[in-house]
Amino acid sequence: MPSTLSNHASISEIPPQQDGHAIANAVDYGAEADEAAGDVPVTGERKQPDKHSMDYIIRSGIAGGLAGCAAKTAVAPLDRVKILFQTSNPQFAKYTGSWFGLGKAMQDIYTQNGVTGLFRGHSATLLKIYPYAAIKFVAYEQYRAWFISSRSQETWFRRFAAGASAGVTSVFFTYPLEVIRVRLAFETKHRSSSLADICKKIYHEHPLPKIAPATSGSGVVKGVAEAASSTVQAVAPRSGLVNFYRGFSTTMLGMVPYAGMSFLTHDIAGDALRMPLLRKYTTLPQPANAPKDKPAPLRAWAELVAGGIAGPVSQTVSYPLEVIRRRMQVGGAVGDGRRLRIGETAGTIFKENGIRGFFVGLSIGYMKVLPMSAVSFYTYERVKTFFGI
Repeated sequence: MPSTLSNHASISEIPPQQDGHAIANAVDYGAEADEAAGDVPVTGERKQPDKHSMDYIIRSGIAGGLAGCAAKTAVAPLDRVKILFQTSNPQFAKYTGSWFGLGKAMQDIYTQNGVTGLFRGHSATLLKIYPYAAIKFVAYEQYRAWFISSRSQETWFRRFAAGASAGVTSVFFTYPLEVIRVRLAFETKHRSSSLADICKKIYHEHPLPKIAPATSGSGVVKGVAEAASSTVQAVAPRSGLVNFYRGFSTTMLGMVPYAGMSFLTHDIAGDALRMPLLRKYTTLPQPANAPKDKPAPLRAWAELVAGGIAGPVSQTVSYPLEVIRRRMQVGGAVGDGRRLRIGETAGTIFKENGIRGFFVGLSIGYMKVLPMSAVSFYTYERVKTFFGI
C-alpha cells in the first residue's frame, strides 16, 4: 500500500502570479503574515538541504522504511482477509460481499490458527515493505528534485509524475517479495506450505499454452504464422525467475495512478490544512532544525486526516488492476496449476462476477488503506522531524 511523503516545497511556495493556485497563494500569504507577526518562532537561518547527498538519502530511507512497517503492522489482519477475498479462496468465498462476512472470516482464521493466523505472511510483508517504502520515499525525493527544480514548476502534474515514478521504481526492486507474501497469505490450514515450498512451486509453474485460432488463407501464410508463434514461445521464458514477476505489468499499470494520486492528494490536503484560517489549529511551531523549504508540521490529528484522505482516493482509482494482479499472483495455486495472462485473468474475473468482481473486497480495502495511509504519513513525518529533514 503505497505511502507518500511531504518533505518538499509545498503548493504554498508557488508565486502568486500563477493562475489556478488560489489555495497556494493563500497558504503562502498566511505563512508570511504569521512569521511577521511572530506566530512562527524563528531561531536562526535555516539551510536548504542537499537532497542528493548520501546523508539525506539514508535518513529519508530509514524514515520511509519505519513508516511502512508501522503502517503494515497496524492493518495486517485486514490485509490477510482482503487477500483471501480477492483471490477467491474456496474456504472463504462464502464470506465475501458483507461486513458480517469480514467478521466471520477473521473469526474462522482465529479459531483455526489463533492470533498468528491473522498475521500469516506478515514477516514476509515486513521484509518486503521496509525496502519498498524506503526506496519509494527516497526515489520520490530524487524525482521531485529533478521534475520540480524551481517554484515556477510546482504543478499538480509534476507532483503526480514524481509520485508515480517513485512507485514504479520501488515496485521493480521489491516485486518478488510481494509475490511470495501473497502466496503465503493465500495458504490455509488445509494447504499449508513452507516458504521454501512456496518458492519452488512458483519457480516451476508454467503458463497456459496459447491455442492459435483457426485462420483462413494459404498454407504459406499459416506456416509463417505458426513459425513466428513457435519462435516467440521458444524465446520467451515460460518458468523460472520470471514467475516471481507474475502480474508485474499489471502492477505497473496500477502503480502509476495509485502512487501518483496518493502523493498528490496528500500534498493538496496538507496545503489546505495549512491555509491561514486553519493554520493556528492545524500546525505546530517550526522546529529549529527544520529545512528551509519544509512547511510547518501538521498537528497529529491533521496529519492523520491528510494521510487518511490520500489512501481511499488512490485505492479507488487503482483497485480493479490490483484485483487482476492478485489473481495472477496466485494463479498457480488454484485450478490446474498454470498461470494466466492479464487478459485471460480479467476475462475470468468478469465471467465469474461481472463488473462487481473487479471491486471485491474494496470495502475492506478502505478499512485497511485509511488507517495504513494515515499511520504511514504520521510516522514518516515525525521521524523526518526527528532527523531534521
